Amino acid sequence: MSLADKVILITGASKGIGAAIATRLAKDGASVIINYSSNPAPANALVKTLGEDHAIAVKADVSTIAGIEELIKCSIDRFGRIDAVIANAGVMPMRTVGNTTEEDFDKTFALNVKGPYFLVQKAVPHMKPGSRVIFVSTGVVHQSNVMPPYLLYASTKGAIEQMTKFMSKDLGTKGINVNAIAPGPTGTDLFFEGKSEEMLNMIKSQNPYNRLGSPEDIANATAFFCGSDSSWVNGQVLMANGGMMA
Repeated sequence: MSLADKVILITGASKGIGAAIATRLAKDGASVIINYSSNPAPANALVKTLGEDHAIAVKADVSTIAGIEELIKCSIDRFGRIDAVIANAGVMPMRTVGNTTEEDFDKTFALNVKGPYFLVQKAVPHMKPGSRVIFVSTGVVHQSNVMPPYLLYASTKGAIEQMTKFMSKDLGTKGINVNAIAPGPTGTDLFFEGKSEEMLNMIKSQNPYNRLGSPEDIANATAFFCGSDSSWVNGQVLMANGGMMA
C-alpha cells in the first residue's frame, strides 16, 4: 500500500507502538511527524533512521492545548498540511477507585482524552477530504477478565471509543474518516514492566497464537486505516489482538 506524499502526525511516537507505526508508515512512503514529550534521543535516532527529508521530531506536551498548538504549527511549517493524525500518546496508571488521587485522574484524562480531543480540533483546519483520524483504544475495554486496577486507564479508553463514534459522524461530513485501533497485550517496554515470566506466559496462553502482539503487528493494522483501502471504513474500533478471547 502506498502512502507516498501523505503527511502523518503521530503523538508519542519515539518508542514502542508509536515508533513502530512511524517506521511502517515511512516505509510506505509517508512523511511523518514524530512527537515526543521529554527525551529527544530516541526521537532523533528514529528521524535519522527514517531520513530527515521525510521525518521530523517535535517535542510537545500533548496533554495541553498550548503543546498541541505548537505541534500543529511545527507540522504545518515543515510540510504544509496534515493527511492523518494518530493519537497514540498515553499513560496507563494502575489505579482502583480507592487509590486514585485527583492528580492521577486529571493527569490521565488530560493525556489520554483531552489531548486526542483537542489534537483533532486543531488539526482539522489543515486536513482535506480523504484525511484520516486514528485513535488508540485498548482491548482492556472489551475484556471481561480485567482486574480492578485497570479502572482509570480503561475509563479513558472508553471515552476514546465514544469519541470515535461521534467524531466519525461529524468529520465524515467533511470527508475525514475517524477510526480507532484497540491493541491486545503487546510486547512493549511499558507492558513488560513489573511482570514476571510466569505472568507473561499466562497472558500468552490466552491467545490462539500463544504469543503477545508486537508493536509491528499494531503498526500494520494502523497502516490500513491510513490508506485508500479504508475509505469506506468510518467510526469503527479494530480489535488488534490476534483473536484473544474476551
